[in-house]
Amino acid sequence: MKKITAAILFSMMSFFLMSTPQSIGPSQALAKETIQMKFANFFPPASAPSKLCEKFIADIEKRTDGRVKITYYPGGSLAKAPAMAMAVMEGAVDIGFSHVYYTPGRMPVTEVAGLPLGYPNPWVGVHVMNDFYDKFKPKEWEKVRILWMHSSGVTVLMTKKPVRRLEDMKGVIIRAPGEIGMTIKALGGTPAPTTMSEAYDALSKGVIHGAYTGVMGLKDWRFAEVVGYTTLAWQVGSVFPFYVAMNKDKWAKLPSDIQAIFDKTCEEYKEHFARMWNEAEINGKEFGAAKGVEFIELNQEEAARWKKAVEPVLEDYVKQMAGKGFAEKDVRSWISFLQERIDFWTKRQLELGIKSATGPKEMLK
Repeated sequence: MKKITAAILFSMMSFFLMSTPQSIGPSQALAKETIQMKFANFFPPASAPSKLCEKFIADIEKRTDGRVKITYYPGGSLAKAPAMAMAVMEGAVDIGFSHVYYTPGRMPVTEVAGLPLGYPNPWVGVHVMNDFYDKFKPKEWEKVRILWMHSSGVTVLMTKKPVRRLEDMKGVIIRAPGEIGMTIKALGGTPAPTTMSEAYDALSKGVIHGAYTGVMGLKDWRFAEVVGYTTLAWQVGSVFPFYVAMNKDKWAKLPSDIQAIFDKTCEEYKEHFARMWNEAEINGKEFGAAKGVEFIELNQEEAARWKKAVEPVLEDYVKQMAGKGFAEKDVRSWISFLQERIDFWTKRQLELGIKSATGPKEMLK
């Protein structure tokens, strides 16, 4: 009888164990969880940078088999450009896209990229920006996870009246925030910290007389409607250093395989953004020409005058950073590195035959 009872109990226990669902480990549960993210950008939805951000989102969602779902907020609908860095740090935004001059002084090392170093075009600028970040890893970015850096188009002068010589800059108010504003001042103009979202109205009302930004602005920001001239002074060209950053805690909580997908995809988007900015510049130039905008190129003699005029901007930056406690030799090494990488990538551009809207002359389109 005891043997029969034991057999029955054993059978009942075996049935119970087989019918009980197995516990799901943390990694299995996380794998089935949909990770929700918010991506914020200040560019208009129809602009080239905004469209490429949409493609990035689609690629991430596809490559993660839908485990990551990203809701997109373009046009400053979730966070305005000046508030983007803080929004990412505080977690109001999971991924944010903005540039460093909307928060002057917050990223002082990266601001070096905005010096008038003579970037010929944004394809070069984007690669230089990523090289700079990879080389120096500025501490100012420690509170976020940088996905990639990139640059705007090379700054050129879009004005209501023609600027052909340095003397034409006198009394001209130009939209140029942050460190880039110092270049306008050195050239004889007056910089204004107007945001891109406000620049069109400011130009149309005559509050400012021009904008110092990439040629794509003629189309994407409709500046071709409110300016008549664009001076392609790329020989003193600066770039606006852009960042795409993720909240650091959000990154840390991602499964390792998801992080790997982000890393691989972001690496690809460095080149995608370099090409996009370059194409956007070409499209902007063509659009401006169709609207009757006159493009002015500096001859060799005039370009030399402009380069001479902005030399103090570099020295002022060195002194400014030394005053903040940075070693002068380090600051000069940042500038030297940027100049060396500009030369490197310009030569690479020539080898690849990549056309551009601004320079160098051999590659103009």
